[in-house]
Amino acid sequence: MIDQQVSLRGGAARLPVRPRTGRFLVLAAVFVCAACGLVYELELVALASYLIGDSVTQASVVLSVMVFAMGVGSLLAKRLRCHAAVGFGLIEAALALIGGSSALVLYASFAWLGESRYPVVGFSLAIGVLIGAEIPLLMTLIQRVDRQDAGGAVADLFAADYVGALVGGLAFPFLLLPMLGQLTGALVTGAVNAAAGGALVLWVFRRDLTPRSRRLLFLVNVSVILALATATFLVDDFERAARRAVYGDQVRVAVQTGVQEVVLTGTDRDSLDLYLDGRLRVSARDEHRYHEALVHPAMNGPRARVLVLGGGDGLAAREVLRYADVRSVTVVEIDPAVTRLARTDPALSGLNDHVYRDPRVTVVGADAFTWLRADRHRYDVVVSDLPDPGVTASTKLYSAEFYGLIAEALAPGGRLVVHAGPPVARPQTFWTVEASVRAGGLAARPYRIPARPPAPASGSAAPPGRPGSADGRAPEEWGFLLAAAGPVGEPGLGAGAPVPRSLGEEELREGARAADRLRLPDRAPSTLIHPRYWEDA
Repeated sequence: MIDQQVSLRGGAARLPVRPRTGRFLVLAAVFVCAACGLVYELELVALASYLIGDSVTQASVVLSVMVFAMGVGSLLAKRLRCHAAVGFGLIEAALALIGGSSALVLYASFAWLGESRYPVVGFSLAIGVLIGAEIPLLMTLIQRVDRQDAGGAVADLFAADYVGALVGGLAFPFLLLPMLGQLTGALVTGAVNAAAGGALVLWVFRRDLTPRSRRLLFLVNVSVILALATATFLVDDFERAARRAVYGDQVRVAVQTGVQEVVLTGTDRDSLDLYLDGRLRVSARDEHRYHEALVHPAMNGPRARVLVLGGGDGLAAREVLRYADVRSVTVVEIDPAVTRLARTDPALSGLNDHVYRDPRVTVVGADAFTWLRADRHRYDVVVSDLPDPGVTASTKLYSAEFYGLIAEALAPGGRLVVHAGPPVARPQTFWTVEASVRAGGLAARPYRIPARPPAPASGSAAPPGRPGSADGRAPEEWGFLLAAAGPVGEPGLGAGAPVPRSLGEEELREGARAADRLRLPDRAPSTLIHPRYWEDA
């Protein structure tokens, strides 16, 4: 009772170590907990961007909610200052459990419920409240370890906190993600968090705790670490079950590269689907129609040198190589894992007709924007087969500056074709791409192609369209832009063009007329400093 009264009045705690050592151990715990807290924060941002899309919006939601919750947590912690040691131990155990399991729960909600927005906000609130409660309690603890002025104690705490945040922020992309992945990385971080918080309280401040409090903290921390360890042991089984829920039962390849998650489903080339970060990029059921509409109109003219931006699956290059007078094709793909799969996977390499065996094809592993700034070659045709502009990571590849670089890379009479998203479903995005191409110094002609070919006159059923994408919706159409430095006519098939499997010249021309009827006037271009595609997300 006397010890408790001394602690309440701000007296020094009875420590098993010297005050200077105790102060160092408190600051070390601050360092570790801050690193773990930032990993939880970055994990939420990364996973929300992957599962929901639009990383700018997700980062804004997570950070703003978490900062607000930290303020709430700081206020709530005032009630625990009289029991700072046991309060801090319980808070760290709760933070370790919630933060460590956050990625697992978010992915489960996405896989089985199809919704992650509300869990993201909930975890941001909970983690923010617990992080916010740390500093007031640590301030009390460090004052009881080594009496010093409040300003000095605050400076020490925040220095350890900020350095820990730096280490956690760097460890997340460079250590945890590549070595452990998102789910295991979060679970291991939670175990480290629980061990650090529990060790500090149960060792340095054990004499401040009643026997009942010591038993409670020990059991709580051991239970949290065992729960996280069990989840880590079972995480591979969980991932396989979640992937089956998202992608179906025919997942053949699932790899997390340094750029994205790559998933291949289907048993052969006729049933293959390729997903990048959960978004359907290629379906064998309709990819010929998409790639024919993308490539063939741009090949109407000189075509000796062709540049493909994106398209690491090799399918756009396959259509380009159907022209006998093509001398070279350069494919610029940021993720080497995609081109490696396109070379080695039997179904995908069969679908692309083994284009990477062709000596005319050169593969460059680089970011298209950065590579174009350094490249000094000129190309007759540039095919931009990149992810949708609404995906924030691709926004700079749909900017006016990017199209300015392409304009400089075009040879006289050269053409550019851009996959610009569906003009009916996302009209603002589509016409913003068109405005950005024009701002880059090129004239543009839009055209749209339905995902399914027109029904045959005999009344027989049309071929099946692309299956549902990651958000559960099947695309109804694709939109493209054909661009050049000079006037651009209606898209069509030029001399020497191979016969498309499911696309006719009249359908291309009608697609151009249909796109013109949908035109949205006065769209501003998207630039690096003023990206606009999020407005249509």
